Amino acid sequence: MLNYFWAFNWGDFFKASMVLFAVIDVIGSVPLIIKIQEQSGDIHPARTSFVSLGIMIGFLILGESILKLFGVDVGSFAVAGSLILFAMSLEMILGVRLFRDSVSGKTASVVPLAFPIIAGAGTMTTLVSLRAEFQNINIVLAILLNVLIVYIVLRLTKTIERILGPGGIAIMKKVFGIILLAIAVKLFTTNIAKIILNVEAEKGVQKTEKSK
Repeated sequence: MLNYFWAFNWGDFFKASMVLFAVIDVIGSVPLIIKIQEQSGDIHPARTSFVSLGIMIGFLILGESILKLFGVDVGSFAVAGSLILFAMSLEMILGVRLFRDSVSGKTASVVPLAFPIIAGAGTMTTLVSLRAEFQNINIVLAILLNVLIVYIVLRLTKTIERILGPGGIAIMKKVFGIILLAIAVKLFTTNIAKIILNVEAEKGVQKTEKSK
């Protein structure tokens, strides 16, 4: 147990924190959070933060094993998440409503806020990558720091909304909708290309085995 904590490194903790902060991008998600708040009536910062924390810690420890249990790889999971982000970005840019379910604040705090906006496919894919580079203690502490930042931003959402006003919010929705769309497209193309390459490689292996 002591060895686990002795593996802590300030440099690695800082690097992992910055990577997660950039991927989660809760500041850039403020227009989307406000939009969800308008649709659901309210959001619950503590609930969203705890669910996000649970998803990220759980995925860090058991993520790949859980996906393999269902026969799903990380790439397929990322593609599914990119499609959800794509739909959300269209809502923000075009002012249309694609998600027709009427959600309460409690429901919206979990889906789509905790997942896939905060602890989405991009975050989970990043956590898998970080495991290959840093010790788990540094990643866990980086997750805790980022969840704290998420909680603070969610608590201040209404204040931010008042400061920006309706015009500012409308402009931010359009701008960040385009950014979110670009992220969704990149996430989709990167992972769909990997999936296609893997399928082609499997076909090649099968052909080789049949020829033998």
